[in-house]
Parts: sequence; C-alpha cells; structure tokens
Amino acid sequence: MSRLPTQAEIVIIGGGIIGCSVAYHLAKLGKKDVLLLERKKLTCGTTWHAAGLVRTMLYSGNLTRLARHSIELYTRLEKETGQATGLKQNGSISIATNPERWDELRRGASMAKAFGVEAEEISARKAQAMWPLLNIDDVVGAIFFPRDGQTNPADTAMALAKGARMGGVTILEDCKVAGILTKDGRAIGVRTAEGEVKAEVVVNCAGMWARDIGLMAGVDVPLHAAEHFYIVTEPMELPPNLPVMRDMDSCAYYKEDAGKLLVGAFEPNAKPWGTDGIPEDFSFDELAEDFEHFQPILEGALHRVPKLAETGIRKFFNGPESFTPDQRYLLGEAPGLKNFYVAAGFNSIGIQSAGGAGMALAEWIVGGHPPFDLWDVDIRRMQPHQNRKTYLRGRVSEALGLLYAMHWPYRQFQTARGIRLTPLYMRLKEHGACFGEVAGWERANWFAPAGVAPKYEYSFGRQNWFSCAGAEVKATREKVGLFDQSTFAKFIVRGTDAERELQRISAADMAVEPEHAVYTQWLNERGGIEADLTVTRLTDDAYMVITAAATALRDLHWLKRNIAGDAKLTIDDVTNAYAVLGVMGPNSRSLLQSLTDVDLANQSFPFGRSREITLGPARLRATRISYMGELGWELYVPSEFAVAVFDALMAADESYGLRLCGMHAMDSLRIEKAYRHWGHDITDEDTPLEAGLGFAVAFDKKAPFIGRDALLRQKQVKKLNKRLVQFALDDPGPLLYHNEPIYRDGALVGRTSSASYGHYLGRAIALGYVHHETGVDADFVAGGRWEIEVGLKRFPARASLRPMYDPTSARMKA
Repeated sequence: MSRLPTQAEIVIIGGGIIGCSVAYHLAKLGKKDVLLLERKKLTCGTTWHAAGLVRTMLYSGNLTRLARHSIELYTRLEKETGQATGLKQNGSISIATNPERWDELRRGASMAKAFGVEAEEISARKAQAMWPLLNIDDVVGAIFFPRDGQTNPADTAMALAKGARMGGVTILEDCKVAGILTKDGRAIGVRTAEGEVKAEVVVNCAGMWARDIGLMAGVDVPLHAAEHFYIVTEPMELPPNLPVMRDMDSCAYYKEDAGKLLVGAFEPNAKPWGTDGIPEDFSFDELAEDFEHFQPILEGALHRVPKLAETGIRKFFNGPESFTPDQRYLLGEAPGLKNFYVAAGFNSIGIQSAGGAGMALAEWIVGGHPPFDLWDVDIRRMQPHQNRKTYLRGRVSEALGLLYAMHWPYRQFQTARGIRLTPLYMRLKEHGACFGEVAGWERANWFAPAGVAPKYEYSFGRQNWFSCAGAEVKATREKVGLFDQSTFAKFIVRGTDAERELQRISAADMAVEPEHAVYTQWLNERGGIEADLTVTRLTDDAYMVITAAATALRDLHWLKRNIAGDAKLTIDDVTNAYAVLGVMGPNSRSLLQSLTDVDLANQSFPFGRSREITLGPARLRATRISYMGELGWELYVPSEFAVAVFDALMAADESYGLRLCGMHAMDSLRIEKAYRHWGHDITDEDTPLEAGLGFAVAFDKKAPFIGRDALLRQKQVKKLNKRLVQFALDDPGPLLYHNEPIYRDGALVGRTSSASYGHYLGRAIALGYVHHETGVDADFVAGGRWEIEVGLKRFPARASLRPMYDPTSARMKA
C-alpha cells in the first residue's frame, strides 16, 4: 500500500522551518487534511545551519508583529510539544562606531517605541559590562533590545513539525515534488515519483528550490542562493546568558554557542551560488571554504574581540541561503495561479520570521485574505523580469551585504539596473537626471545642475540633492514643472459590462460621461483599501485604469479576481504603449495652450476632464488631474511620439519658467497637499473614512460596491478611534522619513506613515494615523500638544485633519 495519499486538502512543499510552521498553524486553525512533502529530510536545506538569531523588531510595524509572534510561539513550543527549542532571550546589543551609524541606531530605537518594542540606549561602557570581551575603543554608543535572543533552528523546526503532527498533519520525507498540477488557472495538486496528489491548495515553502517549484507552475518566485559564512571558535568560557552582539559597521554578528563564539557575516560583494542548479542530492551539505573571502570579516572580529587572537577556530562554515531582489521575503497567493501560495526567500531572517510568517500564511489560506497589511512581503510586488537568472545573480551579490550596510533614506540598489526604461530616459539623462529604481523602472528622482554629478551622497540629514529638489518644488508651485510619469501602469477595460463591473469594484461612481477621470479606491469586504487609483472613461464601453508602477501586478490581479465570471469585457495592459508627461504648475495652462488649438480654459476644460488633443507634433490624451496639488495636465502620449512631445515642451518660451522635476520633488509636493500614498498611508487594513477619503466614496450610487456594507457600519460610529492626520514640525531643522512615534500630551498615540521635507512649507511634513479610545476628530486634534520623536528626541509639531497647503484645492481647480 502506498504511503502517499491520492488527495489532501492542502499540500505543503518543503520541510524547513517555514514549511513546518505553515503546517503547524494550519493545524491550529483546525485543518487536519494537510500533507507536507520534503524532498530529503526535514531541515536539510538551509534551516539546519542557520545561526538562529531572533529579534523582536523588523523594519515595519506589521513585520515586527510577525517577529514578535515568532518569539512568543517559540517560548511555549517546548511545553506544548515536549521538543526542546533552545530558545534563550538574552537580548541583543547593536553597537555604533561612527556618528552616522549612531544616528541610524537611535532612529531605530525610536521606531521600536512606535512598534511597542523595548529598546534601551546604552553607553559603550555599559555595553562592555554586558559583553565583557567587547573592545569599545571606537564605539560611540549602543542600543540594547532585552527581548531578543537565539534559538536552535533545527530543534525549533522539529518542535513545529511535532506540533503539526499532533494536530493531524501528515509529514512525508524523501518525497520529491516533480510537478504542479493546474487546471483553469488554479493549482489542483502535485506530482511526485510516487504518484499524484490532488489538492485544493498548494503551498510552496521549498526554500532555495522555491524558484524551481514556481517555474513548474508558471509562477515567478524571484530568489537566488548566496554563500553565507560563519566561524565557530574553540571553547572560550563564555557565559550562557551572553547577549547577541551586532557590529554592523564591520558586517559581523556574534553569539554564544555552547561556550564557544559564533562569528557570522553579511559582507558586501557576496558570492551567488547555484545559478546553474542545485545538486540533486544536496542534503545537509556544506560549501567549499573560502578563507580569503572571509578574511576582512575575521580581521574586524580580531579588533572587536581581541581574545579571538588567542583562540582557535573549531569550525569554518559556508552554506547557502536564499535572497530576494529587495531583501524582503515572498508571501501570499501567486497572482497568476489561484490556490498556489508561496512562503520563501527569507534573506537570512527565516528563523526569526518563521513563526509569524507561518501564522500569517495559514490565516491567509483559511480566511482568503492576509490577517493584516503584508504588502512589504506580498509576492505581488515582484515583476516578471526579476525572476531571470542574470538579474538575480547580479542582485543577490549586493542584497546579502545590505542587511548590515547603512540603511540610508532613499538608498538605491547598484546592481541589475538599467533594465526598464521609459521612452524619455535618454533625454532625461542628458538633462542631468539622477535615477532611482521602482519595480525595475528607472525613474528620474532629481536633476543635477550643470557641473554637479547626478549621484547620491547619502546621510540622515540633508542629502546632496536636497536643494535641487527644493528648486524643482519651487518651480512647480510658482511656474511650471515637467515630470516623467510614464511608469504609471495603464489597463484598458473594454466591453459591454465594463461599467457594471467597475461600478461594483470601485467605491466612486463609474457611471460618468465619457472623457471624465474619476479618483477612486478599490476596497475589500472589510472596507480596507486594496488600491488607490484613477479611472478614466474613454467611451461608453471603455475605461483606462491608471495606477502606480509598484502596485501594477497587485492591482491587475485584484481587478481580474473580482471581475464576474460571466462579464463580457477584456482587460489589456497598455503600460508600454503610452508615455506620460505631467505638466504641473500655475503656468501649465499657458504653456500648453501655446502648443495646441484646443481651448484649455477652465470653462472648456475643467478639472477631471480627459480629452484627445493635438499638442505640438502628436495626437495624445490630456487629463486634467494632479498628484502635486497644482493646476496641471497629465499627457498620455503614444510612446513613439514621446520624445517629440518632450522636445516641443522643452522648446517652449522661457517666460513660462519650465523646469524638469523628479520623484523627490513630487513626494514633497504631494505630502504638503496631504495626498495619500498607497502602501504607506493607506493599505488593505485602512478604510477611506479613517484615511480622510470619504469624499471619494459614492454611498448613494445605485450599484452596490465591494466594501460598502462595512463602510456603512463604520459610518454610524460617531467618532472613529483611528484617523490619518497631517503633521508639520515646528523646528525646520529635523527630517522625518516614516515610522517615527507620535505623541499627544506626552502619550504615544501613533506613528508616521510617510514623510518628506515640505520645501514650500519650509519644514518636515508627515502623515500618520492617530489612535485614541475616545475617538479622534477635529477637536481632539486641535486640543492636543503634539510631538514627533526623531532619534530618541521629541520635537513639537502642528497637527491638522485638513491639508496644510491649499486646503480647498483652489489652485488645482483654477
């Protein structure tokens, strides 16, 4: 009799700590018909050799929630299952050896407060008292996280596996998955050497094999293995309660390991591995030693821990771990295949993330949606080109080292660049553009003046482009700015049922006359904002959906998933067919009028209208709308005419004061106007009413829309206990970025969701959700004393529910 069942409700591929955690949490949710298949033995890929560090804080609030769940789970697993995990919460110490790193660590400590994580600023001397072998000659300061610690990775995974089995899960080792069964756009099972297993859900937790498993299903899972090094010393009589110590300036971490010291590294210029395939029999294997590659880390370690000079090395270890293009793991349902879920690419934080990630994915599978906003790690953020080996090999060599590199604001990747270019790329480059990357696109972030290199010089203060962006903001506010917005995603929805379906999916009214643009949100059944975009009605049966480059795949997936099965319509991605030029500012009308015969006066071309016009040498679509809060038009130009239209605009009379502007200027302009940014200020767990976007919801339209009932219930609440508020620091000096704690009358009430310097308002501006049990309204906001914490120091701020710049939008609608 075959040990392999022919059917299971859920099949999990991969028996590392991630797969075991997903299985464990599914069992906790009552799912017993779960089959976990491991190609060799549990933990044999990367789990068994992980360092086992666990932290209470990651780089966002919701990922911190997942990390906290991991630690809470690991503390009770041994009692629950009888299997030891080796968890020790001795805390961790992060040291700084220069002012820049110290600034970063203190900002991180403030962020920890916003996330509810304990973090303590300590002196170099106190750090040495807690870690006696530490050389503090060059240490500026340190941050202590008392709830951090370490665990035994293999034992923890085995405890999760045992807990899963206790809940009814079947785990089979030595059963390699050789194919994914699909039908009608959904996963329906797996194929193995022992036979096929039909399933309702397939979960890819295959670690560094996850990319190959994805390809079997036609799903992109962009990750690549890299070599990860550490050494273990001979016994050093270390106390078992020694905290983990991180010296990120030397790319190294240190942890006590049964009286010995483990020294690991996240070095720059890492070594990709497995590009040509992972050996078939790979199981508990090690990679070849490379002392030359590790030597700079060891030299730094000898400086940081001088006793190492008189201590032998017992073990030099090199093993593979998988990394993703942006250092964030991949979680969720694949956008191209229903019921195929992914949890992979954990970038050396798999042990500390496993408990929370397993919980989140299990709830996602059972509930049909993530338990809270997980956009940071949602697989739908990835682009198809990022799954190509040539791209991944170059990017992973950089990604590993960035874990411990300085986490500068606006830091740009250096590798795998220049891949997606807008039609105007070369023109912008000729005019001094400094480019940043979003979804693989090269976008002009700022423009360097003559004689200045278009290159970032990073800091937590005013970076070298600060004044350039300021001049671009000034030009847009006072004259006219020209923005390349070609990276907008553009979808044409066409058919007799286009209006019916968009009415049901959109919160705003889509039953408008042709040639009108509508700002709207797409909501989930809970009223949360799944997408924030513009829909333009082109004709009676055709609409153009415009959304951000970063969310293109996610938004297209949401649209397709929610179209009724009997709908008579088509959806076409026309992103590359059109360049988009944003002409914004009080002089935009007169400049454009000089190039077209169409009357652009307010009466003839009011705000929200969209018309085909001839402008200079091309026929194009002009839409009067703005993300910058000024009079302006977005010009949708057929790509082949983009350069000619650009040249015509640039050749316009100098009296209009046209200036090229980048994304940093746009961010400053939009935050002064308090325009929301999806993924930061609004997410799938924030409603339009909480976000101050109720004006965009058509409660009275005849067609019911997704999320309407949830909003109607929330609308009955007299005062919401969560509202998005705009803030401006009183002091024009400090800079805000995001995730800074917000205080009202000395009490922590929230954190900033996005921030930038408001060049026209002359100070740092932020948006952030404020929470209070008695409700948040205009009186509550006006009656409080507000502060925002930056680097463990609080700064007074002004708060408002209305935009601080042009609150009535008179300038934009002039």
